[in-house]
Amino acid sequence: MHTPTVDAPPHRPSNSRTVRVAAALAAPTVLLLVLVALSWAPLMTLDDGIADTTHRWAVAESGTTHAFRVLTDWVWDPVTMRLVCAAAAIWLVWRHREWWLAIWLAVTCAVGTAVQQGLKAAVGRERPAWPDPVDSAHYAAFPSGHAMTATVVCGLLLWLLHLYGAGRVVTRVALAVSVVSVLGVGLTRIWLGVHWASDVVGGWLLGALTVALAVMAYKKWGAPRRT
Repeated sequence: MHTPTVDAPPHRPSNSRTVRVAAALAAPTVLLLVLVALSWAPLMTLDDGIADTTHRWAVAESGTTHAFRVLTDWVWDPVTMRLVCAAAAIWLVWRHREWWLAIWLAVTCAVGTAVQQGLKAAVGRERPAWPDPVDSAHYAAFPSGHAMTATVVCGLLLWLLHLYGAGRVVTRVALAVSVVSVLGVGLTRIWLGVHWASDVVGGWLLGALTVALAVMAYKKWGAPRRT
């Protein structure tokens, strides 16, 4: 049985669905940003409750905590994710001579990093503080850089596989790895007590919105016109 290969994009994709997705993501993203910036009491109480519970688990389950530190510091670390993105950009140039698409991929990752660092500085949210911490992290808390970077990189790579017509098996494996990575890195950050739950949700939302806006830009200005 013939398995479809990853080949050049067959046509200029439609942008209407992407616009709807971006609009749907923008509302909860802005709402959460405003609630965090204003320190909305019900959200802060919810974050406190989740953090207290997961921190007790992290202290009690040292083996699980160590495994989560390895995953978050090495496997799902933002540097690792950016290296994966760089490898994909090199593949696009080497295999398909898609210079514009490779640049678009690199720029999107860079913009995502700039957005998260800018928001961290602007919101200035303090991270959870513990008398017996199991891990540490730098910079402000909101949004989670790990969660946002994983969402951006995995989202972009999944869209590239779709664009290039990857086979069903490849797509399903990539989707499963992406879901585990994006959810897993967020949960490890909460478990390790270095982020509030809303920081992680904010990272997921901002990452997904970044991907949607980047895809919109590519479809509008960068997609090849092919019949």
